[in-house]
Amino acid sequence: MRTNIGGTAPPATEHLLVCAEMALGLQLRRQVLAGLLLCLCVGRWAEAGKVLVVPMEGSHWLSMREAVRELHARGHQAVVVAPEVNLHIKAENFFTVKVYTVPYTQDEFESIMRTHIHVFFQRVHFLTMFWEAMATLKNVSLLFERSCEALLHNKDLIRDLNASSFDVVLTDPFNPCGAVLAKYLSIPAVFFLRSVLCGLDVEGTACPNPFSYVPRLLTRNSDRMTFFQRVKNMLYPLALKYICQVTFTPYERMASELLQRHVSLVEILASGSVWLFRGDFVMDYPRPIMPNMVFIGGINCANRKPLSQVCTAAFVQSVLLVEHMFLKKL
Repeated sequence: MRTNIGGTAPPATEHLLVCAEMALGLQLRRQVLAGLLLCLCVGRWAEAGKVLVVPMEGSHWLSMREAVRELHARGHQAVVVAPEVNLHIKAENFFTVKVYTVPYTQDEFESIMRTHIHVFFQRVHFLTMFWEAMATLKNVSLLFERSCEALLHNKDLIRDLNASSFDVVLTDPFNPCGAVLAKYLSIPAVFFLRSVLCGLDVEGTACPNPFSYVPRLLTRNSDRMTFFQRVKNMLYPLALKYICQVTFTPYERMASELLQRHVSLVEILASGSVWLFRGDFVMDYPRPIMPNMVFIGGINCANRKPLSQVCTAAFVQSVLLVEHMFLKKL
């Protein structure tokens, strides 16, 4: 009998080890090969899904439409639910439209929307713009509320959507109707938005929200605020709370009726799986974010076109003028 004095395995033992390693390696290769074949067999079906799209009206839809187009290009099936009275949501070849009736006319809708948009382009005092914006916002919100009631009370459409087995709901929570529908159908929701009034996006994501440091919408404050501007920045959201409570309370009522239990709007928004923000820290001031908040700034430039010669010449002239003024100060 030979002993292993030098620490190396005897030839017979070494041979067994080599065989065992070869067998283990072969077994692992077979498992990997089987896994690859399985992926090849089911990969196409695993990637494709059914997306229920509940868009926000107006320019909000123009950005979401590009996302829906890309989903279709990647093999997904998209179904867009829209009111019969709208501005831009029309049938196209990369999604299916399901239309529901609403209790207002096209002329009434367009008139209220034009008035609401015009407010933000007026050169008036901040308080004047604020109160006019809130007044028109109430009128717009009333239309959206009536549209949402028409959707959620359309039993045939809701039954059809529930039976279609959608994988995800893509919606803009600026109008919470899509979030309420996703909650009712128990479908994961992906929010596609620019922002939500009253910081509901912050509350829905349980995100830190330093009022005195991040400039608020319509305050016209910069990131370099004086003490009184910071005070104004903190008090401004408190004024919005009342308006938003009046504006968004109907959605809480509708959700509570559907779910047969009391539910808050923050709870509805908190059920969102992913928040896709159409912005970035180039256009917006940096702020705290949560892991499920993704910034997708630039998607609005999907249909960009080259500048005309007139625009290019004006841009070059403005740059030269700024450069000349800068050098003059030096």
